[in-house]
Amino acid sequence: MDRRQFLQSSSAMALATSSMAAFGQSKEPIKVGILHSLSGTMAISETALKETALMTIADINAKGGAMGRPLQPVVVDPASNWPLFAEKARQLLTQDKVSVVFGCWTRVSRKSVLPVFKELNGLLFYPVQYEGEELERNVFYTGAAPNQQAIPATEYLMSKEGGGAKRFFLLGTDYVYPRTTNKILRAFLKSKGVSEKDIEEVYTPFGRSDYQTIVANIKKFSGGGKTCVISTINGDSNVPFHKELGNAGLKAKDVPVVAFSVGEEERSCAAWTPSRWSGTWRRGTTSCR
Repeated sequence: MDRRQFLQSSSAMALATSSMAAFGQSKEPIKVGILHSLSGTMAISETALKETALMTIADINAKGGAMGRPLQPVVVDPASNWPLFAEKARQLLTQDKVSVVFGCWTRVSRKSVLPVFKELNGLLFYPVQYEGEELERNVFYTGAAPNQQAIPATEYLMSKEGGGAKRFFLLGTDYVYPRTTNKILRAFLKSKGVSEKDIEEVYTPFGRSDYQTIVANIKKFSGGGKTCVISTINGDSNVPFHKELGNAGLKAKDVPVVAFSVGEEERSCAAWTPSRWSGTWRRGTTSCR
């Protein structure tokens, strides 16, 4: 560490210490913004993050709060509407006066709010994997970039233990994160000697519900050799896609699927039988339709 880095580090630590001391002198609640979609196509994924944040805040408060001050959550619903994310972010920072925001899922929502956080010098904790190629002082990126997640997963699928995949079906939602990740994966696969004919790349819009044709194409593609699917589908489209895999009889031992944006809610919904699928099942605040 050189002298300049030492001084910068020392200054940052001094500032953090003085800020903590200032926090500790007050008993007023520390407001925490929660900016996750509770309706629309991303609600199935983001509602669980909202619940996790609330659970964590309750746990911290039960132990005395942060520096003796309780945390007060302020929850808003940007409704899977990308411009509305920016509007809600501004509301949290200027009207609700939150100290920090936990939120967003898609890159398009993160890019929508970024100018607001930069203008108002707010801090956003971004909770999921992302495509990399971005570094902003107002965003704390908690998730993995492709070199930390997508490439190791693909390497495993190519290994003997992972099934020895020779063909790769790259399926994603049509926006920046899937396209950037697949661009990186395509270059990686080619560096490993995988030919162009053994890579298929397909994108679908947010909220896509019909995957019969795509799954049929995956099944046909797998006839050319050991195949895996690398899915960067986001939101509630995960449900009909995984359900259609089962309907088509595609088993993991034959065509394994690695998915980077699937959690308990999406898998629980996809597990329902066709007779139950026509209705609505609700657990907590998330529904399967």
